[in-house]
Amino acid sequence: MKRTAVNPWDWSIKLGYNQAEVIEGATRQVICAGQTAVDSDGAPQHPGDMRAQISLALDNLEAVLKGAGMDLSNVVKLGIYAIDVDDALKNFDLLGMRFGPHRVAPPMTLLGVTRLAIPGLLFEIEATAAA
Repeated sequence: MKRTAVNPWDWSIKLGYNQAEVIEGATRQVICAGQTAVDSDGAPQHPGDMRAQISLALDNLEAVLKGAGMDLSNVVKLGIYAIDVDDALKNFDLLGMRFGPHRVAPPMTLLGVTRLAIPGLLFEIEATAAA
C-alpha cells in the first residue's frame, strides 16, 4: 500500500495529521467501531480522567486492529469524539506518541459531543484501516 499526503497548507501537519491521503494498492480495508475506555467486559474505566481514557481507547483500537492483522500504521482515517474538546486537545500528545513511531499522520476529524453512548465516557476514537 502506498500513501501520499495531500497538504495544500502545512498547519495540520503541525497538529499531527494530513488534510488528505491518496491510498494506492490497498487490497483489504477494516472499518473499526468507535473505541472507548472500557475493559474487556465493556465496563467504563478511569472516570473523569481524559488522559487515561484516551490511552485506554488507543489500547483498545490497537487490539481491534491486531485482531484484523493490522496495526496503527494501517490507519488511513480517524474520527474522534470528545465531551470536552479542549481537554482532549491537551492530551493529543498521546496520539503522537502512538502514531509517530509508525510514521503516519492519518486525516482526522475531532468533534465535540454532549455525551457518548455509555455515561462517564469522555473520548471515543474510530478508525478506517487499509493494507
